[in-house]
Amino acid sequence: MNSAIVRALLVRGMLAGLCAGVLAFAFAYLVGEGPVDAAIAFEEANSHHAHGGEELVSRSAQSTVGLATGVLVFGVAVGGIAALAFCFALGRIGRFGPRATAALTALAAFLTVYLVPTLKFPAQPPAVGNPDTIGQRTSLYFLMIALSVLLGVAAVLLGRRLAPAWGNWNASIAAAVAFVAAVTVAMVFLPSGENAPKGFPATDLWEFRMASLGVQAILWATLGLLFGPLAERVLEPRPATATAGRGAELSAPVA
Repeated sequence: MNSAIVRALLVRGMLAGLCAGVLAFAFAYLVGEGPVDAAIAFEEANSHHAHGGEELVSRSAQSTVGLATGVLVFGVAVGGIAALAFCFALGRIGRFGPRATAALTALAAFLTVYLVPTLKFPAQPPAVGNPDTIGQRTSLYFLMIALSVLLGVAAVLLGRRLAPAWGNWNASIAAAVAFVAAVTVAMVFLPSGENAPKGFPATDLWEFRMASLGVQAILWATLGLLFGPLAERVLEPRPATATAGRGAELSAPVA
């Protein structure tokens, strides 16, 4: 795959990520802002420190412009990264076309980058948790992401190695079982993340985590479904010779 095609796919991946970010922002604003407001209200009601001075960014700006900026930038970034991952995966994970490869790449990224780490370190609303441990919790979360991605790549390589002897189906099952087992071991040995403080409403916590899951699911699903057709147009363009030939036949004089 030459650099011009990679560049074209990168641009289309970023465009697909932007569109996915728009849908994810709409969901986050409509569904996720309620639990965030509840978490902020809980933190203010249980804080023992007086809050002085005026806030630098208003809550309304945070929930609109700030949220949109963060989600859209994230969407464009993951769209570009997913496009590069698509270039690497195309033709290496099976005889799949551009659409199927894009969907499988997005699904794998959703599982390894978000879902698996979240099972170990569930999402927590802002203003909830001990600020003194935020650095440790962030490091553990990114460590879990790195382990999940590396184990996912190792599982794919294992499946490819076993496929000639075991068959594609059996090799895929074995690779999936090995991935789940390795991830389980990693979760057991890594320290647990900090839970929500006592008294925090369980309903608000559940709604926030479901909203976080929904944002990521919408983002990656839209990216996988939208990027596939865009990539297909780059990799499998319509033959210009056939179109030119038909045009010549129509314009030819009748004897």
